Amino acid sequence: MLKALIFDVDGTLAETEELHRKAFNETFAEFGLDWAWNQALYGELLKVAGGQNRIRHFIETGQPKQAGDFVDRVAELHRHKTQTYGRLLAGGQIRLRPGIKDLILQAINKGVRLAIATSTSRINVDRLFAATLGEAVLEHFDVICCGDDVAEVKPSPQLYLLALKKLQLPPENCLAIEDSEIGLSAARSAGIPAIITVSTYCQQDDFTGAQEIMTDLVSGNFAL
Repeated sequence: MLKALIFDVDGTLAETEELHRKAFNETFAEFGLDWAWNQALYGELLKVAGGQNRIRHFIETGQPKQAGDFVDRVAELHRHKTQTYGRLLAGGQIRLRPGIKDLILQAINKGVRLAIATSTSRINVDRLFAATLGEAVLEHFDVICCGDDVAEVKPSPQLYLLALKKLQLPPENCLAIEDSEIGLSAARSAGIPAIITVSTYCQQDDFTGAQEIMTDLVSGNFAL
C-alpha cells in the first residue's frame, strides 16, 4: 500500500537545470574566470550530483585556466552561485513541470505523506517552493532531506535511506518520483520503487528498473 511519495527536486519538480547553468556561468564571470559551461558540457557534468562536487569534477578533469587558484575556493564559488540562482529564481523564470501541482494536492487530499530527497541545498528547495507553489505547501512535507544532510549524495542511497528513517516507513510503502539515472539508482539502491518523468538534460539516461517512464505526469496519466 502506498503511504508516501518521495520527490526529487531539480529536473523533477521543475526544469531548473538551465537556470542552475546560467547561475554557474554568471558566477564564474563575476569571479573573473573564463569558464563557460555550454549545454553539452553541463549535461555531462550533471552526472556528478551536487554543485560543489560538479565544480571540483570540472577543475580536476577539465583542467581549466586558473584551476589551481580556485581548487580551494569551491565552497566560496558555490555559495555565490547559490545566491545568484536564488535571484534568478525569484525573477519568475521557473514553472512547475506538468502534473506536479495536481499530484501534490492529490496526495494531501488522500492522506498520502510527502517527502523530498534531493542533492540540492535546503535553501534552493525553499526558494523553489516560494517561487511556485508557495511556502505554505512545503509545510505539508513531513520529511525534507537535502544534500547538506548526508555525507554522500546521489547516486548513493543515503538521501533515500534517511528519508525512510524519518518517515518510519518500509521502502515498499513509498514511491520515488525522479527524472535522472542517478536519482533512479539512488532510489533503487534504497529498495524504493520509482517512476521517471524524463527531464530535458536526462533524455539519454538509462532508466532500466523504473516502474514507469514518462515525458511528464500529465502525458503518463499518472494519478494516485
